[in-house]
Amino acid sequence: MDLEYRTEQDVIGTRKLPINAYYGIHTLRAAENFNVSSQLVHPELVKAMAVVKQAAAETNISLGKLDPQIGNAIFQAAMEVAEGQMTEQFIVDALQGGAGTSTNMNVNEVIANRAIEILGGKKGDYDLVHPINHVNMSQSTNDVYPTALRIAAIRLLVHLSTACATLQGALQAKEAEFAGVLKVGRTEMQDAVPITLGQEFSAWAEAIARDRWRLYKVEERLRQINLGGTAVGTGLNAERKYIYSVIERLRALTGLGLARNENMIDGTQNADVFVEVSGLVKACAASLVKIAGDLRLLSSGPRAGFGEIRLPDLQAGSSIMPGKVNPVMPEMATQVAYQAMAQDLAITLAVQAGQLELNAFLPLVAANLLPAMESLSKAMLLLAERCIKGIEAVPDKCLEHLHNSVGIITVISPHVGYDIASELAKKALRTGKPVREVILEAGLFTGEELDQLLRPEEVTRPGIAGTRKKKQPS
Repeated sequence: MDLEYRTEQDVIGTRKLPINAYYGIHTLRAAENFNVSSQLVHPELVKAMAVVKQAAAETNISLGKLDPQIGNAIFQAAMEVAEGQMTEQFIVDALQGGAGTSTNMNVNEVIANRAIEILGGKKGDYDLVHPINHVNMSQSTNDVYPTALRIAAIRLLVHLSTACATLQGALQAKEAEFAGVLKVGRTEMQDAVPITLGQEFSAWAEAIARDRWRLYKVEERLRQINLGGTAVGTGLNAERKYIYSVIERLRALTGLGLARNENMIDGTQNADVFVEVSGLVKACAASLVKIAGDLRLLSSGPRAGFGEIRLPDLQAGSSIMPGKVNPVMPEMATQVAYQAMAQDLAITLAVQAGQLELNAFLPLVAANLLPAMESLSKAMLLLAERCIKGIEAVPDKCLEHLHNSVGIITVISPHVGYDIASELAKKALRTGKPVREVILEAGLFTGEELDQLLRPEEVTRPGIAGTRKKKQPS
């Protein structure tokens, strides 16, 4: 039986590990201690930490602090992790005590054991490559973890920005397609003045465009990293040459415009940048909820609701009502957005809970910020591809609602006066007659004149619809 296990030792004692496991005793203890959420550390954070290990290994080799043979093996092992290999070896719960030390040690141990394997040794032979002495050389969890979290956040911000661009493009395409579809506008869920369906889509597109710009700009604040600051930002146990060189190498490895935080103590203590990023993610989520809600309203029915647009049919909507199809993509997007808003609160609480020289709750930030960005990106892409692009207008229904709406009274109000317009609106509501019919019965306009007034280009742009004054009733 023992042939299937190896024994490792730490300051607490010894433990047996599966002989083929790349993780070690520190990881095993953490997995047992923090078995709480069934949510593992986000893969992008693991990849980012591995890139940090690559940069550190290269720098330590160049400074003569790390044997090149050992350093190159560490670099290769870290590169494999950074590329997404051995994901099953990262077994620590995302919600963990210790400010991320367990995640850092999980990465250190996996890289060390893979490097040992590269050098021809057996896993657990830490005399050959040691997780702390070699892989973690010149580092602390307190500068590695925040740096990696920033890198992971930047990478996911890029994906989220791309998703925003895709959704914006899909909305703008529909804006052009529906430019001539005239319909009733609604304010406070009541009939308002006319608008085109294309104009409604244009407003949604502009909201997403603003979200995209805000997310693009906030990346600048994430680029400031405290790598080299070690435990509290003073750089103890890291040479000055290492501090400058490791950031240059990390910049080259990631392709990101990373820069050394001018005050590494600040960079180690304070995590307010993640509240800022999360706030903008929340703003994006709010835009998504608004759009998704409008889509559900406009497509409601199809016969007993607004029914002004048709969403693509994606799946059966009921186990009891035949033929029912639900707006599942807007519903999914809404739920993802609500989750992101809830995650923003957790991030805010975690950031404000930092004390003195360190924030021990960065794992909670990572466990909420990274999934929020990833889920929101996926939701926006799915909404664009599987919903927005397939939306069809129902022009007849749009005109039916418009002609029955008292909102079009506003169009003629400048020509007949507010009081007369109000009486016409009351009559339409009292009799149930279409507004168009009531206006024509009053003899205020001919049918042709009214048609000219209600052209999309007349009622959906600044100014007063029509060019000549209409006669008053006798």
